Amino acid sequence: MAIKVNLDVLMAQKKKGLTELAKEVDITLANLSILKNNKAKAVRFSTLESICKALDCQPGDILIYEDEEDNDE
Repeated sequence: MAIKVNLDVLMAQKKKGLTELAKEVDITLANLSILKNNKAKAVRFSTLESICKALDCQPGDILIYEDEEDNDE
């Protein structure tokens, strides 16, 4: 997957746990965990917006593009 979710790093920087963030964003713990562990296939803009608000960050801080060819080396 070329798009990586950097949520775990941001959560650590902001000192927010999974349960706390899930409550603030109003998302299930299971779905937030899927997103955090790079298992998600999609994310709603409304969810991304809520996460950005809760973590005081930009979408580009959460979603990172990595060229798949770089991973093959």
